[in-house]
Amino acid sequence: MKCLPVLAVIASLCCAVSAWAETRLEADQAARLLGIENAELVIDRRAEPVPAWHVATLGDGHVLGKIASTWEVLQSTGYSGKPLDILVAVDDAGHITGAELIQHAEPILTLGISDQDIADYVDGFVGLRMGAEGMEGDAPDVISRATVSTGVIRDSILHTARILAQSGRSGLDRTSYQPANWAVLAQMGAFATRNIALRAARIALPDARPQIPDKDGTFLELWVSVLDPPTIGQNLLGPAPFRRAMAALPANHDALLVASRGLHSHRGTAWRRSGVFDRVTLEQNGQQYVPQSEGYQRLTQFEPSDAPEVKEASLFAIPRDRIDLTQPFSVTVTATRGEMTFPISLPFALGNRFVIPAAEPPAPRPAWHAAWEQKTPALLGLAALLSALTLILFFQDAFVRRPHLWRWGRMAFLLVTFVWLGLILGAQLSVVQVVAFVHALLGGFKWDVFLMEPLVFVLWGFTALGLLFWGRGVFCGWLCPFGALQELSNQVARRLGIPQIAVPHALHERLWVIKYTLFLAILGLSFYAMSSALVLAEAEPFKTAISLRFMRAWPFLLFVGVILLAGLFIERAYCRYLCPLGAALAIPAKLKIFDWLHRRPQCGRECRLCEQHCTVGAIDPLGRINPNECILCLRCQMIFHEPNTCTVLKRRNRAA
Repeated sequence: MKCLPVLAVIASLCCAVSAWAETRLEADQAARLLGIENAELVIDRRAEPVPAWHVATLGDGHVLGKIASTWEVLQSTGYSGKPLDILVAVDDAGHITGAELIQHAEPILTLGISDQDIADYVDGFVGLRMGAEGMEGDAPDVISRATVSTGVIRDSILHTARILAQSGRSGLDRTSYQPANWAVLAQMGAFATRNIALRAARIALPDARPQIPDKDGTFLELWVSVLDPPTIGQNLLGPAPFRRAMAALPANHDALLVASRGLHSHRGTAWRRSGVFDRVTLEQNGQQYVPQSEGYQRLTQFEPSDAPEVKEASLFAIPRDRIDLTQPFSVTVTATRGEMTFPISLPFALGNRFVIPAAEPPAPRPAWHAAWEQKTPALLGLAALLSALTLILFFQDAFVRRPHLWRWGRMAFLLVTFVWLGLILGAQLSVVQVVAFVHALLGGFKWDVFLMEPLVFVLWGFTALGLLFWGRGVFCGWLCPFGALQELSNQVARRLGIPQIAVPHALHERLWVIKYTLFLAILGLSFYAMSSALVLAEAEPFKTAISLRFMRAWPFLLFVGVILLAGLFIERAYCRYLCPLGAALAIPAKLKIFDWLHRRPQCGRECRLCEQHCTVGAIDPLGRINPNECILCLRCQMIFHEPNTCTVLKRRNRAA
């Protein structure tokens, strides 16, 4: 048995690895997510700074957007504790252009919600923009009866889109200025340089005509920088020329400086006819760009006294959607002699002091915040209900000493539980939630997932405390809507004179095995296939009777009808023998701290009245109360204190 947790962890990890390995992106899928038609695409898979696919058009390399998997970016898991994988596409302006649910193991199908409903919900995020100030637009509301699952989907999509929209986005520092000469700028990382000697060029171009001289000298000495930061541009050009250069720069372009000296010209003369500086090529992450004459400015010598004397200096306007000068790139100057070419590449990464890191935009507001605000009135009502139950349990002696108060108070409480808590609010706990909690503990617990359904969260919190203080009866006996329905219907049956069946104790005990076996089967099967476990969890009638308010296919209604019919003859028959949730709660029931249910030495020996009247048969023939089965209805305590009912008290009264 000690190996079971290890096996569970291995199973969860295997599922996670499988989910990661199966995440793929096809060209038609990328086009659909980005809303692109009739275009050939180039898909570039990158791991940094965020694992994503960068999509551009074939030919001009125009960037269309990025697509990422929520599982790869966030390790997103659903309510079931299994990987939740959604592909999210964001265009270059930060708009969500598409989202597609790839993999999930959520229990939504058991609630009558189809995959198409979820697909339509996911499509509702298209058009939202993740701007610098946060999300622009309204995200779709979570789906009723699947608030946890759809809330997780919502947060995963918005969080991934925000990361995609801001990944790699930074800005050049266009305001800060610090006086500096050439040497100081070099130490700051303001430019990169490379020197190619004449003899090196002669070796690379041996058949050049005319031949490159075989002597000492410079073939090409190259400098590359970015002029937008004033500390670079103003110091190199001077204040007035720098302002003129920046004013002439086209919108959404940055200023690239290429300067050189030597035998070879980085500009050439062909650009005057073609409008393209074909000798210069920029490359970044596999994308290339050749500077155009539009935005080009011819520069003169540099201002600093210690700056080298250059032969040519050029300002090229580089469009930001093609090359991001804040990120590493390379400049290649190609020397051509006849059929021979000699590419001279110079990698460059602008110093960090000239780059302003991307401001982290406000995170999208978690979906559970809105859920708690919307459910505030219901939460206040639930708090009042739980407070009333707490008072009943803490002052149970005073409560049960008044038989009429106990009887009608309990019936009223159960009626509120069934009608208001169950049918109106749909706050029915389930064994599915127990399974999800176990998987969450093994696979990475996230509070956000469980906070998505406020009423269920509060109920589970109170139930957990109740298990610690009093046992499973806090929930099973008072807060379970379906349990309340069974007990109320049985009370009506008794009033109508329907005979009750007394199950022999030996058989009664052996039938307990069914619910414990069912719970363990559901839990164990969930590690193999969550979908199969959810099918087996249909042994719970809660979804049909409470969550869906009997609005379901006839086989499910027939199943619930059989259970309720049996409960007319055997009080709480389902709770006694079949309920896997009751079994799950009964397992830790022996850990309870308090034992406030009174017994006398004569109980079970001289009197078995409590045993005969116990709601679920939790009292054995010896008068002992089984904490695993007791639902804390307090019926035995009412009998214990009632002088006209308890055999022992009646005998004492006669003797007195």
